Amino acid sequence: MEASKTIKVIIADDESIVRKGLRSTVPWDKYGMEVVADASNGRKAWEAYLEHQPQVVITDIVMPEMDGIELLRRVKETAPDTRIILLSCHRDFEYAQQGIKLGAAGYLLKTAFEDDELEGLLAKFQHELTRAASMAPSVIQAAVSEEEDERLGNLLYAWLNGHNDKLVDEMKKRTLEAWSFHGEAVYVYLIKTSGCEASWLELLKETTKEDRQLYEGAVIPYGNERCYLIVPESRLNAAESVLVEQKSENAKLQWAKRGPLTSTEERLEALLALHKAAELEKTYGVTAADWPEPIWKAVKLLHDHPAAEWSVSDVAGQVGLSRSHFSILFKKALGDSFVAFQYKRKLKLAYGLLKDTTLTMQDIAERTGLGDSKYFSKWFKRCTGITPSHYRAEQKDGHLRT
Repeated sequence: MEASKTIKVIIADDESIVRKGLRSTVPWDKYGMEVVADASNGRKAWEAYLEHQPQVVITDIVMPEMDGIELLRRVKETAPDTRIILLSCHRDFEYAQQGIKLGAAGYLLKTAFEDDELEGLLAKFQHELTRAASMAPSVIQAAVSEEEDERLGNLLYAWLNGHNDKLVDEMKKRTLEAWSFHGEAVYVYLIKTSGCEASWLELLKETTKEDRQLYEGAVIPYGNERCYLIVPESRLNAAESVLVEQKSENAKLQWAKRGPLTSTEERLEALLALHKAAELEKTYGVTAADWPEPIWKAVKLLHDHPAAEWSVSDVAGQVGLSRSHFSILFKKALGDSFVAFQYKRKLKLAYGLLKDTTLTMQDIAERTGLGDSKYFSKWFKRCTGITPSHYRAEQKDGHLRT
């Protein structure tokens, strides 16, 4: 098999001997495969997946930081056709069954499997993937384009969520090459299709060829209900016309834009700002139009700086209102006083950090603006009735049970 068609594989297992054994004893070349990365925990495996986009993942079920079931779920959500083999011990049998239901291609008992079991699965994958690669040229081109969009979307997701900075170099390259637009200033759009009958790219298929070309090569998908578009200034009116036309047929279509932008750094700042605003809307179930502008700015300020200790007077001054006017307007818009809202926001953030990260109590205390770990623990117990360590343990047990 040609190098360009080599099937990429990553291995995830917290036991070094297992990773080294699989790398060295399996005849990967025989199946046209190459192990492009291995990882000692689920989080590193997910980062490796985002970077390499392998067609095959071999993962242990029980690993630190992120288990194999969660890794499987994320990979399948991102690329449903990825072939995944689960490695498990006898005691993990129930979790292995869960993995099969989520789309794993098979599972092997680490303590008992024979080489021909693994190689049989690899031969099957090779046959399926080679057959898929023999499609008609036009279909291949479409698949390549879709794969590239997916890769770019994964880089964006990783960057926006703090996993890695690989998007930065990619954007620098594209600003100079594919997305240079002959040196024109650009606008970055965030298109939101939640509630619409189709994704933005699917909606565009119904428009004229000229309209479709408007975004050719300048789309960054972000999940199924959002995508980012980079539009040169000379096509700004055309972009707005297409959006308004589609809005007339899809009332729930929404968009926001930033610009004009000239540098890579400005484009990246626009992507981040649009993302933060969209997450804010998602968190509170509102848009900027639903609240008075000073209140929207205030909530955004709190959302963007979770560790900061803002007083009512501080925030009122930031948004240009008196303390009393701000307090009345804030309570009317959100239904909570500023202090009550701050406590609820910090508690929600603490829940997420305890559940989804392995940060220490001191780190979480600092990120929520609640001083040191001792005060944070007392505050959390006063709010919830249980200690933060108890809550974290409950979440882990619940995740394993599901």
